[in-house]
Amino acid sequence: MPKLAVAMLAAALCPPGVALAQPALPDAPIPYEALPTPASRPAARPRTAAPAPVAQAVQPGAEAGSDALTPTGAAAIDPARLEAYLDGVIGSAMLRDRIAGVTVSVVQNDQVILKKGYGHASLAPLRPVDPDRTLFRIGSISKTFTWILLMNEIQAGRIRIDAPINLYLPEALQIRDQGFTQPIQVAHLLDHSPGFEDRILGQLMERNFDRERPMAQYLRQERPRRVREPGQFPTYSNYGVGLAGQALVYVTGRPFEELVEEKITGPLGMSRTTFREPHPPRQGIPAPMAPSLARDLSDGFRWSPAKGFEARPFEYLGHLAPAGSASSTAADMARYMIVLLNDGVYGQASAAEATAGGAAQPQAIFGPTTARAFRTALRPNEAGINDWPHGFITYPLPGGRKGYGHAGGTLSFSSNMVVAPDLDLGVFVSVNTENGAELAARLPAQVVAQFYGPASAPPQEGDPELRRSARLYEGHYLGTRRAYVGLERFVGFVLSGVSVQVSRDGRLVTSGLNGARTWVPEGDATAGRFVSTTGPERLVFDLGGGRASAFQGTYNDIRYQRVGLWSRPVVLAWLAGLSALAAVATFVGLALRNRRDLRQTQIQSQASLVQTIQAVLWLLAMGLFAAWLMGASDTAQVVYTWPGAGLILASACALVASVLTLVTLASLLSIWRGGRRLDSWPVTRKLAFTATTLIYAAFAVVLFHWGALTPWSS
Repeated sequence: MPKLAVAMLAAALCPPGVALAQPALPDAPIPYEALPTPASRPAARPRTAAPAPVAQAVQPGAEAGSDALTPTGAAAIDPARLEAYLDGVIGSAMLRDRIAGVTVSVVQNDQVILKKGYGHASLAPLRPVDPDRTLFRIGSISKTFTWILLMNEIQAGRIRIDAPINLYLPEALQIRDQGFTQPIQVAHLLDHSPGFEDRILGQLMERNFDRERPMAQYLRQERPRRVREPGQFPTYSNYGVGLAGQALVYVTGRPFEELVEEKITGPLGMSRTTFREPHPPRQGIPAPMAPSLARDLSDGFRWSPAKGFEARPFEYLGHLAPAGSASSTAADMARYMIVLLNDGVYGQASAAEATAGGAAQPQAIFGPTTARAFRTALRPNEAGINDWPHGFITYPLPGGRKGYGHAGGTLSFSSNMVVAPDLDLGVFVSVNTENGAELAARLPAQVVAQFYGPASAPPQEGDPELRRSARLYEGHYLGTRRAYVGLERFVGFVLSGVSVQVSRDGRLVTSGLNGARTWVPEGDATAGRFVSTTGPERLVFDLGGGRASAFQGTYNDIRYQRVGLWSRPVVLAWLAGLSALAAVATFVGLALRNRRDLRQTQIQSQASLVQTIQAVLWLLAMGLFAAWLMGASDTAQVVYTWPGAGLILASACALVASVLTLVTLASLLSIWRGGRRLDSWPVTRKLAFTATTLIYAAFAVVLFHWGALTPWSS
C-alpha cells in the first residue's frame, strides 16, 4: 500500500511544527571520518545474563559474541518460544494466503535471536529460502538507506535541510514552478510533502531491461505534475525520494550505488545487500549485481487458482534506485536493525572489552544527532498518526509503544522492518508472493502483542452519539496519491476511493477496494478521532463548516478528501448502466419501428443515424473497459503493459461518442420543431431521443471529469 513533500521558501526554514532543532552548521564540510563516534553515545546499558542459546532458533551464521541486554522494564524474548510462535503464524498465513516463501529475522539486545526461511525461493529448480543467502526485494525499505546518506550530508553541512532541493540538482532536473509560489525544500522530500501527483503505471517498474534508463534520464522524462503547494500534507512520493538520491549523486559526484556500498553496506559487512540488479553490462547503467548474489535471488510469484504459483520476471527499479531497488537477506537486515537500535553504531563494545582491546572496532554509520532525528517528528501530528521522523515511519505498537522503520512493496514482494527502541527489539519480514502483503504488514505488531501484550481486546462497541452525528462524516473520499490527468487519473478514481458510512450500532465503516474496516470514536464522537476495532490504527478527520472535509490514517502517507457527486463510483456505474440500456433500446427501436415511425425530417434522419453510431460506440467502449478491468486482476500486467491497445481504443470510442453527443444536443430544438405532423417523429420518439441524448451527455461529463476521454494522454 500506499497510497500511493514540497519545499517552502528558503526563508521559511522547516515546515510548520518541525520539532527537531537544527544544529549550527559548520563553516566547512565535515569529513565522514569526523562524524560522531561511539565515544559520544550515552553510557552503556546495564548488562545481564544472556538467555540460553537455542540452536534451532538462530540459524547457522548467526551473530555471536554479544551479551544480551535486558531492555528497561521488559524481559528478553525466549528464542525457542519466538520460533514456535512464528512457525505457527507464518505457516498458517502461507497456507491461507498462498505464499511461496517468507524470510524473517528478529533482533534484541544487540543479538540475532532468530532468522529463518520458510517455503521456497524458486520452483524450477526447487530452492528453499535460506535466511543467510536468499535475497528478497525489500522495496521501499531502500528509502531508509537513502535517508541515512542524506542526513549524513546534512550533518556534514554539504546539504541544508531547509534549502530548496533545486540547489542540489543539475539544471535539467530542477523542479519548475508550474504556477506554484513555494519551492520544494529538502525537508519536504523527507516527509513526503512536495505536492506531486503520483504516477506508477507504465514506468515505475520495468520487466524488459532494454527499457531501463539512467536515473537522471528517468527523473527528467517522468517528471510528475505539481498539484499543490509544498508542505501542506504528506502524499507518498517515490519520485521525491529519487530527487533526494540524485541530489546525493550531484553533491558527492559519486553514483548512488557506490555511496551505499562505501558508506553503509561495506562498513557493516552487509555483503549480501545491494541496490544493483541482475542484467548485462550496459553503458550509462550502474554495473550489475555480482553473479554470486544473482544466483541467490528469490523469484517473485503470483498465485492463481487455475495455474497455482507463477514465477514473475525480475522487476527492474534501478532507474529509481534510491526509492526501491535494494535486495537483501534476513541476516543482513538483522545487522541493519541492530545499527538502527544502536543509534548508528555496529559492534558496540562494553567498557571492559574496550579496555582489554579484545573487541572489534565499532562502525559508526551515522551519528547521535541523526539517530535522534530518526526518532523525532519532522511533521508533528496528533497521537497515533505517523509524524515522519526524517523519512522513517512511526508505527503504533500494542501497549501504547512506538516503533520506527519502513515498509516496502514491489509487484511481487512485500516487506516490513520495525524497531522498537524501548524493547530493544527489531523485526524484519519479507514475502515473495503478491498475496503476502497482510502478513508482512502485521507481523511486527503481532510479535510485540504476543510477548509484551496487552492481550488482544474484543471488538469495541459502537457509540450511539456517532449515529446521531453520521452526516458529519458520511460521504465518498478520494485519495491524494494518484495521477491527476489522463487515463491514469481514471484508474486513480477507481482505486483510491473510500466510502465512509456509519452503521446502526454506531461504528464508522470505511470501505474501498481493500475491503471494509470498522472504527469507533476515540473520545467525543464529534471530535473526528477514531480507533480501529481490531488494532491500534487510527483515523483523524479534518472538520469544518458542519462536516468533515478530509481524513488521514495512521501511516499518514495519503490524505482522503471528500468529493462531490460526479466523483462517486456509484454515479458512474448508474450512468454506465443507463447508457448501456439506452444504447440497447436504440437497436430494439430500429428493429421494431413500423413504416409510420420511419416518417421523419432530414434533420431527424441524420440525428437518428448519429445516435445509432453513438449506441455502437458506447457499447464498444463499455465492453473494452470491462475487458480491461477483468484483466486488471494481474497488477503486474497492468503496470508493464499500460495503457494497452484495448484501453486506448475504449477511451477513443468514448471520446468520439461524447463528441457526437454535442451534435445530438445541438439538434434537439430542430427535432422538436419537426416538419408537418405526418412527416415528423411522434412525440414518444422525440422524448426517447431526448432522454437518450441527456443520458449520454451526463455520462460523457462524468467520464471527462474522471479523465477517461483522453486516449492520447498515457
